Parts: sequence; C-alpha cells; structure tokens
Amino acid sequence: MKAVLFEKFQEAPKLVTVEDPSPEAHGVVLRVRATGVCRSDWHGWMGHDSDIELPHVPGHELAGVVEAVGKDVVNWKVGDKVTVPFICGCGSCSECHAGQQQVCLHQEQPGFTHWGSFAEYVGIHQADLNLVALPESMDFATAASLGCRFATSFRAVIDQGKVSAGQWVAVHGCGGVGLSAVMIAAAAGANVIGVDLDPAKLALARELGAVAVINGGEADVPEAIREITRGGAHVSLDALGHPVTMTNSILCLRPRGKHIQVGLMLGEHAAPAVPMPKIVGQEIELLGSHGMQAHRYGAMLDMVASGKLDPARLVGDRISLADAPEALMNMDKFRSVGATVITRF
Repeated sequence: MKAVLFEKFQEAPKLVTVEDPSPEAHGVVLRVRATGVCRSDWHGWMGHDSDIELPHVPGHELAGVVEAVGKDVVNWKVGDKVTVPFICGCGSCSECHAGQQQVCLHQEQPGFTHWGSFAEYVGIHQADLNLVALPESMDFATAASLGCRFATSFRAVIDQGKVSAGQWVAVHGCGGVGLSAVMIAAAAGANVIGVDLDPAKLALARELGAVAVINGGEADVPEAIREITRGGAHVSLDALGHPVTMTNSILCLRPRGKHIQVGLMLGEHAAPAVPMPKIVGQEIELLGSHGMQAHRYGAMLDMVASGKLDPARLVGDRISLADAPEALMNMDKFRSVGATVITRF
C-alpha cells in the first residue's frame, strides 16, 4: 500500500510503498477513504509523543470501509462504512468496564501506538468495541473530521462542560477543535464567544453561531470576555493548547465557572503555570477532555441527522496523500481555515 512514513522526528515524511496490514483476531483492516491532518499528528511528528516508535505512519482522524475482518469479530463485515474514535479501548480494564474508553488504561491510538491512516489501509484494534457505523448519506471527508476534533469538542462541551441554554461559553482558539466547539455550544443554546488571532477564523466562528468574537492580538481577552458577559463565562475551553490561551480561559471565568482543557499541551508547554489564586478563591473547576467513546457517537450523529449540527461546514482543504507531508509539517503555522482532509489516495 501507499503510505506517508517518517523515519526520524522532525525530518520530512515521504510517500512510500509498504506492506498491507492484516487484521488481528479482534480487529479489522479499513480501506481509508478520508483522513484528517491534525495538530496532534504534528505533535507526534515533532517527537512529543512517547508512544511512537520509528519508522512511523501518522494519522488518527479517519473514515473508511471495512476491508478485512479478524476471526473473533462479531459485529462488522466487509463493506461496512465506519469511523473510529482516535482512542481505542481495550475492553478489559476498569475504565472500559465503566464505559469510559476515552481514558482506557491500555488504550491503542492509530497513528501513535501503531501505524495510522496516512495510508491506503489501516488496522483497528478491538473492532466490536471501537468501530462506529456511519450514515450512508455522510461523505467520508465529513466523517473523518468527527473522529478527533468534532467528537473531542462534543464531549468537552456536552459531557464535561455540561453546557446549557443561556450560559456564556468562551472558546479560545478557532481551529478545527475550536470551531467545532463553537457550533456545538451554540446548538446547545449557549451564547458563544470565539477568540483567535485570525480574522478569517473569527468570521467563520460567527457564521457557526458565535454571538461575539475577540481578536486575541488586539485585546485583553479575559477583560473583554468579562465585559461582554457581565461577569465572566460560565464555561471556557482552551481549544489550542498554549499557556496563554489556557491562562486566558481560566481568568475569563465567573466564580464557580468551568475551564475545559481540550488542546494538548506537550513539549515545552507541558507544565504551564496555573493561576491558582483565582481557582481557589472563586472555586473554579479545571477539567480535562480527551476524545470520546464510540458508544457516545450516537447522540452526536443524531444531532447531525436532525440538522442541529453540520460538521461538513468545518471541512477545509481536501488534499491528496502525496500532499500530506507538507500539510503535516506546516500544521504549526495555522494557515488553514477548517479541517484539512486527505481524500485522494
């Protein structure tokens, strides 16, 4: 199969031909029909993820068709149209037994713990637990965007933030995760404020439901949010993963507000200073959010089917597998508006 492979961290990946994967007894092999290029992939390529063993094929936001099925798989057959959470549960640990596969103690992640979806085929573990059936009407590029950014935002806003109608929600960073969060929070009835440095991303945030936007390069972000909300946001998300956006997210909250850390903070940003006096004095909640379980996709897909959510609007550039190395290396430049998706293999 054709695949994008890198043999050293921070060295240009190459399009190569490698051996096709075979399904494990409990797994499947998918023919990849679309896969997103995500900042998490960039972190992996930079060497920020200790799970990656070289040489490596990245890619974890994917949708495709079942190509081969392991002997122990019960629920899936060749030809099924599916996606998969970027965190695959083991099915055996205490967290999986509690339905919390997103924090599985022995989790597998395509594109991190094993080769991923920047390829024509990808192997997925524990298929009966982790695969998600897709509506026939959903195109593969849209479906690929669900697996990391959109599903992660859904869990962050709905399950962790418990956002409700009338609340003020601030979203710091309007990339793929942030724009998804804007759309989802607005669909839940919240008043959403989008924060970014890029006017084009702020304009799209307004189109997706933000009632106000703030250019973080031109304003004191916490002060501006407190003024707009008359006291601070009820829920605030750092959708980027940077000490500045994290701090602004915490400081913009009203007393007893919730900060949701969605953006990964790795490398030199892995241990940021936290404004603890605000957290203690105003009883601020700090919550992490990391992916979403396969069994929760139904609620999200129902909102898509009803028209309340339209993730297709978040798909940006559609590129070929040959274009993926350059797209991956440039993820830290934040050039694209919406999710860049590989659709041609």
